[in-house]
Order: sequence, then structure tokens, then C-alpha cells
Amino acid sequence: MENFIVSARKYRPDTFVSVVGQASITSTLKNAIKNNHLAHAYLFCGPRGVGKTTCARIFAKTINCKNLSENAEPCNACESCNSFNTSRSYNIHELDAASNNSVDDIRTLIEQVRIPPQVGNYSVYIIDEVHMLSQQAFNAFLKTLEEPPAHAIFILATTEKHKIIPTILSRCQIFDFNRIKIEDIVSYLEHISKLENITYETEAFNIIAQKADGAMRDALSIYDQIVSFSNHQITYQEVIDNLNILDYEYYFKITDAFLEGNISTALTIFNEILDNGFDGHNFINNLSKHFRDVLVCKDPQTVQLLDVGKSIADKYLDQAKKCSENFIFKALDVCSACDMGYKLSKNQRLHVEIALIKLCSVIGEKKNSNPDEEQLNIDINTTETTQNPEKQKKATIKEPVVAEKETEKFPPEPIKTVVKSEKEPEKQTLVRENSEDEKYSATTSSIKNALKNLQKPQVQEIPNAEIISDEDSDIVEDQEANEIVDEKKLIDLWGDYTESLKEKSPRMYSTLKRQFPKIDQDNTIKIEIQNNAQLEDFKTKVKPEMLSFLRKELKNNAISISEVISEKSEDLTNKRYFTEEDKLKRMVEKNPALNNLKQHFNLDFE
Repeated sequence: MENFIVSARKYRPDTFVSVVGQASITSTLKNAIKNNHLAHAYLFCGPRGVGKTTCARIFAKTINCKNLSENAEPCNACESCNSFNTSRSYNIHELDAASNNSVDDIRTLIEQVRIPPQVGNYSVYIIDEVHMLSQQAFNAFLKTLEEPPAHAIFILATTEKHKIIPTILSRCQIFDFNRIKIEDIVSYLEHISKLENITYETEAFNIIAQKADGAMRDALSIYDQIVSFSNHQITYQEVIDNLNILDYEYYFKITDAFLEGNISTALTIFNEILDNGFDGHNFINNLSKHFRDVLVCKDPQTVQLLDVGKSIADKYLDQAKKCSENFIFKALDVCSACDMGYKLSKNQRLHVEIALIKLCSVIGEKKNSNPDEEQLNIDINTTETTQNPEKQKKATIKEPVVAEKETEKFPPEPIKTVVKSEKEPEKQTLVRENSEDEKYSATTSSIKNALKNLQKPQVQEIPNAEIISDEDSDIVEDQEANEIVDEKKLIDLWGDYTESLKEKSPRMYSTLKRQFPKIDQDNTIKIEIQNNAQLEDFKTKVKPEMLSFLRKELKNNAISISEVISEKSEDLTNKRYFTEEDKLKRMVEKNPALNNLKQHFNLDFE
């Protein structure tokens, strides 16, 4: 029975051209060999399984090859190459720094460096996991690394470059190895499968490549495991079963449930996932990745960021057409919040289920976010279609100016239409006739345009209407009712509005609660504020909304609010602050027995 050799060793590259995913590094090393620009020390750093030690061995083999090819590749036929291929070369010395990290080990290496090679031109010393050397060993190695014999070349390899002291880094040419791309790993696995006569599905190799996380050695180890499990027939389903990976179909199905607002289906799918042995935290993390992949499929320029097979990519593109960007953004926020709070939650399953319910409600919230939009559109269209241009030739629409914060608490008032009769000749100088070219085009306004117009107060045209300029707006305001203010109603409204500030702004609530509003003949309400900070908060955060509220409820647009800093608060700022000794002195003046008490018990201040 032939001994089995794992794929990571059997198919380990032995030439530069066979190295996968490191084209820039291999081309640099080949050019250095061709031009005879060899450094005395190299540092190969990067993640595990990306080819650091492999490239070091190929480099050592190539510089000692006697029949080097034109493209700086070893011949694999000379004595030097054969000795290297059979692991009996005396020109290549490998040292594991993880187990030989002391000063004595480095001293032995320094003594060995002095011996010239028996065959070939160079003695190459490959020190793997060099970051494991102790501080003393590094210092002992410095001089030899900087000025080695002409025949000695050092190649240091590490996965943790940051642990190497700067004096070592400065003496080396540094090569940073990249993680191997998913498509490169898939291509190499397909190449090996063809050599081994193994049937496969490309989607299965995509899963293996993603699980390997850019390491070819890890991918080949997983590949050998799957080959044994699947009996030389690698399928997508067998890979996800063996590696305990959640199928993409679960994420597509649960996203469809979110889009339909089907809470029961979403919770049932999540229960099935838990029954299959998957962790809820991993599920919510992978769900975030799923929404990220859906988002990158929304734009043709970002589709290339999707690291999946073609059939899975087609499903992502189909689902991206169903999902709006707002839905995806909201879903990512919910998943991120669930991820951060998962470990702190005592009932973790319920924590994830609440997140799923929120995701099911996203579409419903969007539909019900502005219930007044449809009614607003109906009002606009009704105004346009029912007006008779024969009887109402002169009309205008005036929209109320509403502060931004007022619109959050109180909905905007309906659009008022002021109709001017032809019997008012004294006001004809304030308006102008619309020309035939400016006639209104009777088209149905969309909800979006209607809302945009509400945010920008402007005069809207109506067929054959007269337009009132901004300078004449006061005349229209004069026509609105300015009723006499009932002080009892003013006090009640003041209390109602103050209560609304109890949770939102407790400091302003306590300040306004103590006020007893009175209105003078000029329709001005005077209030007292405790200090400048509260005065600034009142002017910027409370006054505009309160003033609009009182004007609307009292039906008087002439109401104003005048705020001043309280005289009592000004007096407090001038008062002296007493120390503990001053307080005791005052108390002793009123009750001398306190001094005897202090002396008897030997009391002192804290």
C-alpha cells in the first residue's frame, strides 16, 4: 500500500512559476537572481500558509542551480537541485526559532556560518518563526546579520513582524506576503482535482476557499478532509455538512420573510437553524455579511467585491433587486446592534428573535412612515381639479412658515387658499395678472414633490391666479383672526406645554413650572430665567416651538414672549460663599453651647 502524502506537501511549489498568489514577490526575487543583486538578509512576513517558507526554499535552490533557465527558474536536473529535492542538500540550513531561541543557539549558528559551502556558491540559512527569538538572542545575532561572510544569505520568516526589533528590520530586505485570493485558491484546487481524477462542484471549492481565509495550506488540508468524507466526489452540500457551515439558502429565505413582513416564518427559520446546532451569534454575524453582499450587488461597480460562486452570485443579484437601499441600511443597523448586545444579554435567543422581529417590521414602518402624504396629495389634486377658472380667476396659495422643531410635534396646517373677489378693486395694485404662457399645467403632483414643496415655503400658482409677493404677505396676515387672549386658557396651555418638557428637558421644565404667565396689552408674555445658560437654551430649543403652539391654540399671531434673567439669581451671584469655619462661627453666635460641645468631644471638620 502506497503511503499517503497530504496535498500541502505533495503539491508544494518547487519553482517560482508554480507559487500561487504572490506574483509581485516572485518576480522581484527572479530579477534579483538574474541581475546578480542578491542581498545578504531577507525578511518574509505575512499570514500563515501563504508561501513564505516555500519561496525561501525555492530561492535557496535557485541561486545554487548550475543550469539556471533564462527566466531565472531552477533546472531540477543538476546535482544541487536533485539534492535539494531529496532533502539532502548541505547548502540549505533551516532553523526553527520557536525551539531554538536562546543566545546559545544563535552562537552555534554564528560558528556554523563561517564554514563555506561544499557544493554551490551560497549557504542559505532559513530561520522560521524568527519573532520567537529572545531579546538577548536578537542582540547576539545583530553583528552577524549585518556583516555575514560573502557566501552566507539569511532568510527570516515570520507571521508577526511587529514583534521583531527595529535593529533587525533595518538590516533586511522586507517582503510582505498577501493573503491568497479566493479565485486563486479555487483555481489551484481545481488543478489538483484534475490531476487526482476527483469530480467536484466549483461552489464547494468556494466554500473551502472562504473557510481557509487566504491560506493555501489551510485550503489544502480542508480539501484532503473533504475528499476522504465525500469518497472522491466533492459537492457543495457535503462541504457545508462536513465543515458545519450554514447554507446560503437560509439567509435568502429569511431575507424574503423580512421583505414580506412575515414574523412567524422568520422565527421558524431561526429555530431550524438553532436545531441544526448553529450558534445564534454566528448566525447574526453571517446575516450582517449577507446584507453587506446584497448591498454590493446594488451597484454594478461593487459587484466584484462579492466573493462567492456564479450561481450564488446570481441569487444575490436577484435579491438585491427586491431590496431597497434604505431597507438594507436599516437591516445592517439592527444586526450590528444585536451583535454588540448579544454577549451582555441573559436571554440570547430572545435577543436575536427581537432583532428578527424588528427586521420584519422595517418594510411596514416605511409604508406607514408618513400616513398624511396620501391625504396631502388628494387635497392638492382636489384643489386643482375642482377650481372653476371662470368664477375664481384670482386666487393664491399661502403656506404657513413652520419651524423645523415645530413640525416634529405639531403637523403642518392644511394649505390655505385665499380667494380674491373681483369686487375688491382697492387691493388690485398688490397683485398682477398671469399671462397665457404662465397658465398652470394640471398634472398630478407626486407625494415626494408635495413634501418637498412643504419644506420650502413658496407661492404656488393656480390657473389665472394673482400672486402676492413677500412684501405684501402682512396684508394677508392681517386678515387672519387675532382673538383676545383668555388668561385662564393661557395658564392652562402653559401648563400643558410645560408638562411635555418633563422628560425631554427637565431643567427647562422646572424653570417654566414656576412661572405664572401674564400677558400685557401688547400681547407680550414676560418670563424670568435663572441664568444665562438657561436663557440660551430657552431661546434656541423651547421658545420657537412654544410660541408657535400658543399662537395656534389661542388664535392670535401677535403673541410674543419676552424673557429676562431673574433679579434674584443676579443677587445670588454677588453673595459670599461661606466656609465650614464661617458656618460654625455663625451657629456659635446663635447658640454658644455648640462651642462647648465641640471642645468636649474634640470635634473637627471633615
